[in-house]
Amino acid sequence: MVSAATEALCERLAEALLARGWMMATAESCTGGMIAAACTDLGGSSLWFERGFVTYSNEAKQELLGVDPELITRHGAVSEVVARAMAFGAVRHSRARVAVAVTGIAGPTGGNPQKPVGTVWFGFQVDGHLSSETRLFDGDRAAIRAAAVQHALERVLGLLP
Repeated sequence: MVSAATEALCERLAEALLARGWMMATAESCTGGMIAAACTDLGGSSLWFERGFVTYSNEAKQELLGVDPELITRHGAVSEVVARAMAFGAVRHSRARVAVAVTGIAGPTGGNPQKPVGTVWFGFQVDGHLSSETRLFDGDRAAIRAAAVQHALERVLGLLP
């Protein structure tokens, strides 16, 4: 179930994308489709939400989004370059003009000193402009994933021209 805050964000995002006549796509790893689900919980989302890629495995990132396997080998799946490649690939493999990508370590295992549990990289492709950022979220797996969804939607909305 989507929180009231996330639902409100989706409504604002829908209005903003509809006003521009743009579509959005998602490329999700650690959130497993939760961003797409939040967007499509909103009635009429087919007018602005184009598709979602759930690319949990490295192979899925390569096959569905065209992420270069060398990037994953060199930098790891949870990295800035992979998040950016995922966002770029989501736009390239869809009819969307906006994409958000998420790759991270939601836990409870998988972290290390360089990339602790809660590390999440975001990639954004908005009207031809590619950007990225990282966040470190606290809490258990559910809290980290929910925070990542919320942040992704907030940032997409903030990046729209």
